[in-house]
Amino acid sequence: MSRRREPKFFTNLPIDTGCSMLRVCSFESRKQAEMASLIRRQGGEATVVASMQEVPLEDNRAVWEFAEALRAGSIDVVVFLTGVGAKAVLQVVETRSDRDDFFAALRGCVRVVRGPKPAVVLREWGTPADFVAAEPNTWREILTVFETSLLLSGKTVAVQEYGQPASELHAALAEQGAEVISVPVYRWELPDDIGPLSDAIQATIAGRFDVLLFTSANQLNNVLEVAEKAGKDAWLAAAQKCVIGSIGPTASERVRSFGLTVDVEPEHPKMGHLVRETLEAAPQILSQRSGD
Repeated sequence: MSRRREPKFFTNLPIDTGCSMLRVCSFESRKQAEMASLIRRQGGEATVVASMQEVPLEDNRAVWEFAEALRAGSIDVVVFLTGVGAKAVLQVVETRSDRDDFFAALRGCVRVVRGPKPAVVLREWGTPADFVAAEPNTWREILTVFETSLLLSGKTVAVQEYGQPASELHAALAEQGAEVISVPVYRWELPDDIGPLSDAIQATIAGRFDVLLFTSANQLNNVLEVAEKAGKDAWLAAAQKCVIGSIGPTASERVRSFGLTVDVEPEHPKMGHLVRETLEAAPQILSQRSGD
């Protein structure tokens, strides 16, 4: 007699599967172990499956052209959106030139970062950021920096991209008279092994989760891409019955764009805050939905 195949999920420590525990699924890819630990510390049953991976672009022409323009003094402002992306830019630059020359050129322009992670990288380079966008660190907070502190008319602004073009930011900067240069360094793809993600999608449809957590907008894109095979509409219907936690406005906007409700968005866009606030609110939300 054949046995039913059980989903394979990322696990860090043995977990108590008591019925009183909230069953939590996170699609975090880069910090799976940390996310699983955070969920368990809050008393949840953790399922953490990778939903995406960062793949460096093979054609780095945009980065080289950016570095050349920077050295020529043709760029007035550089915006770094991620720490990983900033490091990737330097790695590409170093294949053709000296890092100190790049740093010297970078000091000659205004440096704006989206949040604390790229700020740390720039400090390590000896080129500290002139402006750090406030929380929740979206393109809107970056735009506020320009609206309150920098005149962009006639300026050239280079934007380090992460995964996909920041089209809203580009449009807003262009409206203020800036010439915007896109500097992509990597793209987001599905994990090499989508088995765990597929299993989690099936488990969601089967009603095996109480809580779904999203730490980036692109996680939902990839979940839905894989869900096409299992039934995208079925997954969306099942997800709507779960408590959904989103780490910040950008991810929340994407979640809502598919007709889903964001039940919890923490005041601070950090994984620890997301897990704690969502799991604290989940029992009452689930009780209200069940009519208890």
